[in-house]
Amino acid sequence: MLKVLNVEDVVASRLCHGCGACSYACNSNAITLHNFVEIGIRPMLDASKCTSCNECMSVCSGVRLEHDPKNIPSGIQKDLRMEWGPVLEVWEGNAVDEEIRFKSGSGGVTTALALYALECEGMHGVLHVGMDPETPYLNKTVMSQTRTELTSRTGSRYAPAAVCGELDLIENAPTACVLIGKPCDIAAARMAAEIRPKFKSRLGLTISIFCGGTPSTKGTLEMLRVLGVKPEDAADVRYRGHGWPGMSGASVKGALDDGRREMTYKQAWDTILTKHKPFRCHICPDGTGEFADISCGDPWYRPIKESEPGSTLIVVRTEHGRDILRRAIEAGYVVAEPRSSDVLPRSQNGLLMRRRHVFPKIVSMWLTVLPYPHFRGFSLWRGWLRLGMRRKFVSFYGALRHCLGIRRRGPLILDQDELVASSRNDDRKG
Repeated sequence: MLKVLNVEDVVASRLCHGCGACSYACNSNAITLHNFVEIGIRPMLDASKCTSCNECMSVCSGVRLEHDPKNIPSGIQKDLRMEWGPVLEVWEGNAVDEEIRFKSGSGGVTTALALYALECEGMHGVLHVGMDPETPYLNKTVMSQTRTELTSRTGSRYAPAAVCGELDLIENAPTACVLIGKPCDIAAARMAAEIRPKFKSRLGLTISIFCGGTPSTKGTLEMLRVLGVKPEDAADVRYRGHGWPGMSGASVKGALDDGRREMTYKQAWDTILTKHKPFRCHICPDGTGEFADISCGDPWYRPIKESEPGSTLIVVRTEHGRDILRRAIEAGYVVAEPRSSDVLPRSQNGLLMRRRHVFPKIVSMWLTVLPYPHFRGFSLWRGWLRLGMRRKFVSFYGALRHCLGIRRRGPLILDQDELVASSRNDDRKG
């Protein structure tokens, strides 16, 4: 078995999901982040600078995800704990601001909560991801500090983003900040807070978006190809928003018509983007941000009417998150109503099924002598038992075949010819 000792081993064993936390944690600037078209953002290690301090591995949510029992708040909904993590409350709502609601991927609650934290809680900024204006088919990690900046960066981004590579922007901020990210980003940030007291003191609110996996840049390029848009001609690239669930597409520079080329969000995700998720996303047990204060996603538990305005499923996971949500509602930033606990599994059956199939995948990795991530507190065995007998067999058989194929291919080697762009993190820290 390949031993996972440093970030190079994490990448080689396909356990990296590109959050970038290792780059932030590295005290010697030995780690840089690069975007590879086929697999996403990955760290590269300069061995001449590495001091073997192992800080990078201490924040790696790719190799380790652990629920510490002492951090689980009292009063959680016990019927959800096993397969959805700590849940205090489930709400459904939307941003009161109609512009935010319209532009966002669902109901705009993530952006509305961030705006509330800026304007009413005295937080310095919001670290999150937006479209790179210089290269619209790529993402850029940004610190938004105004309503204008936030609203210009709404909407889900189904492409690589290493938001944790910029956690020093939070650590060095004058006051607390908001962090918006994928579940793996929030988990890594929580681990970083345990080794960086100053960062922990500045981590004012964590909001996670539900995540079915992060497609590589190749997914976006394929979407543009199907739309008939050359990457260099794209003026902007949007995956969702401007309605619910919105359209995926791009605007073409200098087009004689309105310049917009679009397909439905469902078509983009189901037929193109989801095919380009890296291996680590397929073995992820946390699709709903279990380590966040608040996590947000789509309430797919009911049919969506044509032209229906966006709505957000809001999962409150900590007492701090509950306080922030209630104050945001009282201040008129969010309107929301409580929902019963069964709404969560009814809304996100796809994420539930992915989680229930993680156990046989991890066992298959062990059987084929592949490095595997260590998950604690996720009840994966018990979740797998809830599958029917046929599904259990198919799950194990498919996972074992896939792992044998990975074993034959050997460790993943980064191909410099597939380099898309260096992370902005490199330029700033270089």
